[in-house]
Amino acid sequence: MDYTARYNNLNLDYSSFDKAKLLYASASRYSGEWHSNLHTHYCSEIFYITDGSGQFQIEDQIYPIHPHDLVIVNPNVLHTELSHNSNPLSYIVIGIEDVELTTLEDEDDVSFCIINLKEIKDIVRFYFNQILAEINKKTPDSEIMCRNLTENLVILLSRQANFSVTLTPIQKKSPRVCIAVRQYIDHHFKENITLDTLADITHVSKYHLVHVFTEEYGFSPINYLIYKRIEEGKKLLQTTDYSLALIGRTLGFSSPSYFSQAFKKQTTYTPMEYRKISRRENQPLT
Repeated sequence: MDYTARYNNLNLDYSSFDKAKLLYASASRYSGEWHSNLHTHYCSEIFYITDGSGQFQIEDQIYPIHPHDLVIVNPNVLHTELSHNSNPLSYIVIGIEDVELTTLEDEDDVSFCIINLKEIKDIVRFYFNQILAEINKKTPDSEIMCRNLTENLVILLSRQANFSVTLTPIQKKSPRVCIAVRQYIDHHFKENITLDTLADITHVSKYHLVHVFTEEYGFSPINYLIYKRIEEGKKLLQTTDYSLALIGRTLGFSSPSYFSQAFKKQTTYTPMEYRKISRRENQPLT
């Protein structure tokens, strides 16, 4: 299906911008440390490809992307960016809260779109760069400037794109940032994860992340990370003869003493006490 040439007009509800908020704008370039993991956001994301080439994975589908492509991803849509090593991918992305781009086509519920803007690349690049500059200034009038620039950018796109979308306020924002962090920890808890890592994959500040995650679950992201590691440690202590040093290292703890300290705090047992009692009773301890 060609999502770049399906629709005839772009219909905009400009009043939606009164409730919209530009959450972030950032520029990224592929490096060897770029980890591509499928993830979602509770906001809409608009990517502008500035250089290089690669692919976008949307759910279980792969789409090629090239310079001057614009990629719009709606909230709660699984996606990730994949770069070609020989021609590293670069892009600018903005995230907009409380607004989603919704197609008006009756038979399809298109949750993303990809269009090429080579013919107007200079002015599009200008708007993305200005948004990026303003959001980094953090002056009292930056929010107003960002809102106006974003609105003008969408109007510009409406004149070029051959698809039909509307901007619609999201009535209820699910804590997708919390879900994304929890899922990431569930799958990567043995790796070296920091608050900076989690903030990078969710595109929010680490301070905001700690606040919303703790408010949602009653514990911080790092405490949840430690909890997952200790739960895995229980299994290893009961089912293997690995040394405490090896188990701690496998689970991502910086030292055996830190592993022992965290384990006792969570379980009230030392690791060796837990191993001895759980094996004697032939079942894991709660």
